[in-house]
Amino acid sequence: MDKRSIWKKTTDAPSFPVLEGRRETDVLIIGGGITGVLCAYQLQKAGVGCVLLEARRICGGVTENTTAKITLLHGAIYDRMIARFGLETAKGYLLAQEEAMREYASLAERIECDFERCPSFVYSRDDCAKIKREVAALKRLGCRAEFYDSIELPFEVAGAVGVGEQAQFHPLKLLYALAKDLPIYENSEIIELREDGAVTKHGRVCAKRIIVATHFPFLNQHGSYFLKLYQHRSYVIALENATKLNGSYVDENEKGMSFRTWGDLLLLGGGGHRTGKPGGGWQELEAFARSHYPGARVVARWATQDCMTLDEIPYIGQYSAATEDLYVATGYNKWGMTSAMVAARLLCDLVRGRKNRNATIFSPSRSILRPQLALNVMESVMGILTPTVPRCTHLGCALKYNAQEHSWDCPCHGSRFDEHGKLINNPATRDKKFK
Repeated sequence: MDKRSIWKKTTDAPSFPVLEGRRETDVLIIGGGITGVLCAYQLQKAGVGCVLLEARRICGGVTENTTAKITLLHGAIYDRMIARFGLETAKGYLLAQEEAMREYASLAERIECDFERCPSFVYSRDDCAKIKREVAALKRLGCRAEFYDSIELPFEVAGAVGVGEQAQFHPLKLLYALAKDLPIYENSEIIELREDGAVTKHGRVCAKRIIVATHFPFLNQHGSYFLKLYQHRSYVIALENATKLNGSYVDENEKGMSFRTWGDLLLLGGGGHRTGKPGGGWQELEAFARSHYPGARVVARWATQDCMTLDEIPYIGQYSAATEDLYVATGYNKWGMTSAMVAARLLCDLVRGRKNRNATIFSPSRSILRPQLALNVMESVMGILTPTVPRCTHLGCALKYNAQEHSWDCPCHGSRFDEHGKLINNPATRDKKFK
């Protein structure tokens, strides 16, 4: 079956030239996914000169494989966030998501992108107490959250938290429309990054400031992102002749499933696992569909990959304390739609030297002393010490074969290669040569 997402199948991508010659600009953006495009849009709107370089085609990686939910409900995180960081930080995080949603709604007024309002739910199949704590946490933050003991999914739940007036959309329709008027260069892979810009095969960009929007940051000597992040793989199937839903749903358990409707199709997500580890994949989703939607037919399936932080908050801001004028946005923890808009708005302020009340919340230089750090270190050590080949071109970890997707995946940091060694996902920047 064709493994393109329904977003990719139902839009025509614009094309952009290869960078040739020398360009001078205020801000260089590296990476043409949703974050890069939104950053370029926000900077252009603010009157700041920028250039976006994409190694392949814009929105051709993780961005085109989202399920495109626009919501402040990012799993059952707010109760934990209050406990870890306090009410002020949790409130700031929630307000940032609300601002992002308002920005999408504003854009959708002039760009047709299948934007529609709907309620959003986080459910648990076995932990009612956790859901009730989440409802209480959201209410403390001023959010109109409600508890539900039953929802429209085809199984019983212990409870669910719901918030109205959230949204969903067709991401590529919006991003392609925005991109048409932006200074973008495709098929312009960077071969050398300098303090004053970047060099490609056919050109060079000189810039005062640089934003790295490459999903997983690729500069290992700064920021320790190879310790602060890991990648999680998840899968989606689109079902025809399945029950139409009136909202979007996600399990509070990362191994659970998500649901949303687009047109006449039900999008079922799940089967997830740490990249390079075994997981349920499409087989798990298709088995669920046969059991709960026996009259449905799978018309599309695709997979995506998410960067996960140590504390469930993205890293957005200065790349590291030692790298002035170098910025990053990464670690969206499966919630790239609002997080990318938060990043674009925040970085647009930072590169202009303006204060932003969210800068401290999302700072990449905040403490890394979290339990997940030990797990990330352990995976890296095991990957490096495992005496098998082939090995990743990033930091040399042993690759694992992914039989379901016919790829070689790195369990340390999430790089992926096809069976011929061509790079699929970063942070690796080079193809793998198989002997």
